[in-house]
Amino acid sequence: MNETISTFMTEDHRHCDRLLAAFEHAVERGDWEQAGGSGQELKTALLNHFAREEDRLFPQLLAVEARAGGPVNVMTMEHRQMRVLLNDLEQAIGARDRDACLGLVETLHFLNQQHNAKEEGILYPLADQGLAAQMGGILQQLRAG
Repeated sequence: MNETISTFMTEDHRHCDRLLAAFEHAVERGDWEQAGGSGQELKTALLNHFAREEDRLFPQLLAVEARAGGPVNVMTMEHRQMRVLLNDLEQAIGARDRDACLGLVETLHFLNQQHNAKEEGILYPLADQGLAAQMGGILQQLRAG
C-alpha cells in the first residue's frame, strides 16, 4: 500500500499517544525523573506534529480545498489549547504535583483523542483527495519536520 497523508499523520498521532501513555505511567509511579524526560519528549513530539500541520499541511490544503477552512480553524484553536496544557504540565512536573499532572494528562488525553478523530475522519481524507497530485512532495515535507 502506498503511504498517504492520512497514514503518515495517523501514525504520528499514535506515536504521540504512546508518549502520553509513557508519561502518565511515570507520573502514576511517582518517577519524577522519568516523568520529566517523558513529558519533554511528549511536548516536543506534539509541538512538532502541530508545526507539520500548521506550517506545511494546512496551508497547502487550504490552497486547493475551500471546505477545509472551518475544520482547519478548529484544529488550530485546539492546538493552542493543547499548547497551554503542555505548558501547565511542565509546571506541574517541576512542582512534582502528581494530582495536577494526572488531571492535566486526563484533559490532554481527552482533547487529543477528539482532535485526532476529527483530523483522521475529516481533514486527512480531504488532504489525500485534494493534494493527491502533490502527495510525494508533501510527504517529503512532512517527514522532514
